[in-house]
Amino acid sequence: MIKSFKIIVFVGITVFGFNHVIAHKSPVNLVQTETQKELTEAQKIDKLIAYVEVTEAKFVRNGTEYSGVDAAKHLRMKREKAGKKITTARQFIDYLASKSSMSGEPYLMKFKNGTTLPVRDILYHQLKKLETIPASVK
Repeated sequence: MIKSFKIIVFVGITVFGFNHVIAHKSPVNLVQTETQKELTEAQKIDKLIAYVEVTEAKFVRNGTEYSGVDAAKHLRMKREKAGKKITTARQFIDYLASKSSMSGEPYLMKFKNGTTLPVRDILYHQLKKLETIPASVK
């Protein structure tokens, strides 16, 4: 029933001035696209931490596996301690999220299929996606 209703409305619009509707819709969409803002560096960092938090992979730190939730708590704590020293997502990845500040060992993510990858590589991949996806989709 709903599909029929949409078709009837579409036909109604077509019959009663489809060009008028197009003329008003297009500029609105263009204006919305033009006014969308890029994510701030702080927002990028928040999204990277959120990615770690919801991952099903285990976060390996100094040889011990942690859940994504625990890993995110740890990264938030490191970010808070760093204060204003870390201002960009790249700094966050390089100085806080890639390796242990105590042992120097790289952080890893261990996936269900047994693959283990450096967190640094994964977060840079996620950052690239964040910077290429339109803000409205993020």
